[in-house]
Amino acid sequence: MKRRQSGLSMPGFLTVLVVAGVIAFAGVKIFPIYQGYFTIRSVMTDMAKDLRGKDLSADAIKDTFFRRLYVNSNNDMVKPENIKLEPTGRGWRMRVVYESRRNLVGNLDIVGRFDISQDITR
Repeated sequence: MKRRQSGLSMPGFLTVLVVAGVIAFAGVKIFPIYQGYFTIRSVMTDMAKDLRGKDLSADAIKDTFFRRLYVNSNNDMVKPENIKLEPTGRGWRMRVVYESRRNLVGNLDIVGRFDISQDITR
């Protein structure tokens, strides 16, 4: 009785290796997009805590946001036109809507669209 070998053949192994490599390559390209998102989210959350109880104008809030963003990273994803400040009964609602685009391969890009909002209370 012949025993059948089981396991992964060389072509099967190479296929698995190529698929894992493509996934890892895409992950390396996507990571900075989400790292930027989490940095912006963190800046907005910390800013809301630190500005609680202070009565600031919309321009002062934007200025504070960009200074903190610059300290945390040299983040060029958010422009002043991406920030909207709406007055609420208890302060301001800050909304940042932006798009981050990274080149994947050749003329193929990865695009992330983000919409973050945070209440800043007086």
